[in-house]
Amino acid sequence: MTTPTTSAAITGIGLLTPVGRGVEEVFHALCVGKSGLSAPPAGHPAADSVDVGGFVPDVDPRTVVSGPAASVVDKVVVLALITAADALADAGIEVGRDVDPDRIGVVVGGVGGMATLERQVLARGDRGRTAVSPYLLTGILPNMPAARIAITHGIRGYSSSIGTACASGAQAIADGLRLIRSGDADVVVCGASEAPLFATFADTFGNARALARHWPDPTAASRPFDTRRNGFVLAEGAGMLVLERVGHANARGAAAYADVRGWGATTDAHHPTTPRPDGAGAAECMRRALAGAGLAPADIGYVNAHGTATKLGDVAETAALAAVFGEDGPPVSSTKALTGHMLGTSGVVEAAAGALAVARGVLPPTFNLDEVDPACPGAHIRATPMETEIDHALTNSFGFGGQNVSLVLSCASTDKKRNG
Repeated sequence: MTTPTTSAAITGIGLLTPVGRGVEEVFHALCVGKSGLSAPPAGHPAADSVDVGGFVPDVDPRTVVSGPAASVVDKVVVLALITAADALADAGIEVGRDVDPDRIGVVVGGVGGMATLERQVLARGDRGRTAVSPYLLTGILPNMPAARIAITHGIRGYSSSIGTACASGAQAIADGLRLIRSGDADVVVCGASEAPLFATFADTFGNARALARHWPDPTAASRPFDTRRNGFVLAEGAGMLVLERVGHANARGAAAYADVRGWGATTDAHHPTTPRPDGAGAAECMRRALAGAGLAPADIGYVNAHGTATKLGDVAETAALAAVFGEDGPPVSSTKALTGHMLGTSGVVEAAAGALAVARGVLPPTFNLDEVDPACPGAHIRATPMETEIDHALTNSFGFGGQNVSLVLSCASTDKKRNG
């Protein structure tokens, strides 16, 4: 066990997900089982491609982006701007007043604005080259969520985009912690934004037989670790955390939900889409997160699993958890049963859930887990939240390409704490 280095306090959270917006609404939904999954709305671009999805309300881009660019700014940018503003407001931070513009950074994960690109490609095919907007690139590039957040709030410090598939949001948080530990920033806005529910993107998963199908009740379709699971549910959403150097937060009298205390990242080097069956890469990722936090496996009181409800993924993660924690490991749950799989955004929402579990002493359960797959044994929290005081939680995010990220969330070390 190593001595932990500097933690980063979570002083603000912004969430816009299929189960709601904001800390209170989202965490309440995760605890009581309010599902955000439904059949596609009539006329939705993914209506012919998915049986069920996790949808967030459409937002007029003109509410967050001005000028002609608003006509081609992708939903990923819009959602990122909304959740970043919510997170900064939740933290009580105004750039230039509460933090030096050169000492705040922004790191955002996600695949970029592919839905808008698809629409523009179709427009060009129908009407020719003049149909392509000159503002297209600034609406779709993967770095645009981070760039737009920086422009909107006057953030002049480090800025980057992360593209590690479903690990992107968690890796953005890890990078935020690294920036604070290195002394390169006092505050970092970090997270992810994803809007994958459009025809081509959904069709590639559907044709690969990766999506949940044939569930008369859409809310029953996402079933992590359950014997009847038959695929994941594609979902959209965004989440941003405000990470802050503890001393900086104390100096301005800010309260924190929890600390990001450790992170680990590994690569399976196994296959472009499927995880290592023995979960060795994921296990090493968790061990690195624990070592970076200066903790032993026995210190972890809760694991928010990647738990996508895929046959191979759930089994591999179970093997990894057993390798790290043994047969009597900590309570485990997957909140994707309610939110669906928001790709890179999932890691941010789950990190927020882990932080709130630590802050409130309430561990959200896995819903739709009627019968645990014998290949996925563990201390599953099923259907009802577990009320117990814990000091540390761990969250897992695993992406295509075998890219793994684990985070350790711990009790806030700031002078002031908040539990809601």
